[in-house]
Amino acid sequence: MEKLIIENFGMLAGNWPLAPNKPSLIFIHGAALSKGFWAAQVEALSGIANTIAIDLPGHKDSKGPASERISDCAAAVAQLIGQIKAPNPILCGLSMGGAVAQELLITKPEMFSAAILMHTGARLKVFPFIFESIEKDYSQYLDLAVDFSVSQKSDKAKLKEMMKDIAVTKADVALKDFTACDQFDVMARLTEIKAKVLVVVGDEDNITPSKYGDFLHQNISGAELAVIAEAGHISPLEKPEQVNQIIRSFIFSCNA
Repeated sequence: MEKLIIENFGMLAGNWPLAPNKPSLIFIHGAALSKGFWAAQVEALSGIANTIAIDLPGHKDSKGPASERISDCAAAVAQLIGQIKAPNPILCGLSMGGAVAQELLITKPEMFSAAILMHTGARLKVFPFIFESIEKDYSQYLDLAVDFSVSQKSDKAKLKEMMKDIAVTKADVALKDFTACDQFDVMARLTEIKAKVLVVVGDEDNITPSKYGDFLHQNISGAELAVIAEAGHISPLEKPEQVNQIIRSFIFSCNA
């Protein structure tokens, strides 16, 4: 696994340079997070795909300001994919990253034949207490976020330690992320998505309950649905092996 900075974007890549005969899995992190969130997937899936996790602008190793609009984040992701000439890009976005993926599927359908939408929704209204907690004490918010968002069966102490490494350090970046999520709404546009889509939900997700995924599944033509048992909002950290297997199966189905 390689840590790279290309054209002001921070990235984790399973292998570099990219293999032209493999699809490219583009991992997009959630609000207040960074590319390190996807480390287990970038490493484990590098045998079947070019695996690339990116920092959105203003996050960790990426330059430029963070944005309060999902459309700006999507434009940045599209720009990077073009710059690195990623062959057959397949989006994999979680929560805010899933919103970015939906925006790209709608606005740049020619670029993407497939996508994975994890723990996300077509509309992402944010609980007011999240804004309040970030403004009051950001470090405390990060602990509370784990307590509130993961399965009761997950190892919260371990996840809190991991969060220290993968969360952004600036509260204003987190606030911009959640503002972007709060304004996001493509409920009326899901029928425009023509790519092959896998929707992934956790059965104990309190942030984006399974009904969010059900709506995506029902309104995106041909979409598939996968439910991860005993997982909350951050299943790639809670259940990495199960998530890797679900993604692996989807990639194989895309190549069939």
